[in-house]
Amino acid sequence: MKIALTFTGNAEKHQYYVDWLKANSNIEVVKLSEEENNLDQLAQCDALVLSGGIDIHPKFYKNNTTDYEGRPGKFNENRDEFEINAFQSAQENNLPVLGICRGLQLINIIYNGTLVQNLSNPVLLNTHIGNPDKSHTAIIEPGTILSDIVGEGEGKVQINSAHHQSIDKLGDGLLINAISTDNIIEGIERKNKPDKPFLLAIQWHPERMFRFHLENSAASKAIRNRFIEEVKKSIKHKK
Repeated sequence: MKIALTFTGNAEKHQYYVDWLKANSNIEVVKLSEEENNLDQLAQCDALVLSGGIDIHPKFYKNNTTDYEGRPGKFNENRDEFEINAFQSAQENNLPVLGICRGLQLINIIYNGTLVQNLSNPVLLNTHIGNPDKSHTAIIEPGTILSDIVGEGEGKVQINSAHHQSIDKLGDGLLINAISTDNIIEGIERKNKPDKPFLLAIQWHPERMFRFHLENSAASKAIRNRFIEEVKKSIKHKK
């Protein structure tokens, strides 16, 4: 099994994703990067993970400016375009996709959604932004894929955050599956799922929940396990 993983821009953080995905499984993780211009390698992969990283350039979503508090010193439009193309290629080839943090935001933008460019409210800042990550509660929407993953009886999960942007307008055809207690969208999936490849995106970082000793929690381990199961089903279906 080969899983394509977009490069977050930081070697140490990239390794967190690799370790989390492999987790004693026989999985090869293929690094996709606009710097290496190796999108063609996605054709040999069985799934795609869109990783975290710097803000997406506002030109890719509507009615926004590059002049906002917390913006990066330099955007990476090449990465944005590379990962948009990677996602579209994955969809065309019916590959399961998992989006994490920036990955969630990118998927929302691809489906014509928009972003809150900066969580300027002090309460939100204290809950969602920080280095190291902040830990808080997310409420899971019943009847969603995410609810099935974490367990229908689990109305709430403990997650981690390290983001200053979030979903504003939800993308077309998407469904909210988790929301924080202060009303930040924490997860999305397809609204209409039949005959569509697996798609799940979360705002938190399951690959580094070990920092809170939550690596075996449903919000980390169960998400990984379900994603791997979906990849296996996708491989079997294509044979």
